[in-house]
Amino acid sequence: MNCPLDCEYLRDAHRHEKITPTDPHDFPNQDIRVTEEFLRDHEPLLLFLAGALVDAALATPDAVDFDVREALDALVRTYRTLQSGVYYETRPANPIAANICRLAQAAIEEWRKEEPERTGMTRTRDSDVLTLLAFLQRLELDNNNGRTRGRAYLDFLRGFFPEKPGEAAPAGSSLIIP
Repeated sequence: MNCPLDCEYLRDAHRHEKITPTDPHDFPNQDIRVTEEFLRDHEPLLLFLAGALVDAALATPDAVDFDVREALDALVRTYRTLQSGVYYETRPANPIAANICRLAQAAIEEWRKEEPERTGMTRTRDSDVLTLLAFLQRLELDNNNGRTRGRAYLDFLRGFFPEKPGEAAPAGSSLIIP
């Protein structure tokens, strides 16, 4: 059984854990350029995608960081094919990762459906989603503690979202890392 992410002992352990940073040259999808300016310009979508990923993982029993990694890989491959004009949805063979992928994809579709109501126009492009998914993939690699049942990345992402709907995110929190 997994310790819940809000367990004070788990949170304390994550605070004291020393995760070896990943060399940026080892990140996948090096051809996808992610700049701080792009992240700032697309912050609402980034926060939404990160939250959707956390929600999908928490709604999937026994999900761990490696399942999220597989789901992100499949989502990146799906959005790469969309850029070529072909719709081919990649699904992981792992049923846990496949469920995370399915739930995240449904959340993205809901975002797109509601976007004209929120902003008066459709702004989100497949290339924007792809770039942000690649960024989240890099964050996963950089925040995964390497443990088979580890959920350090999920805990990291969850730290950027309010506990109750409608509350603002904690002051000073930013997914943009120096």
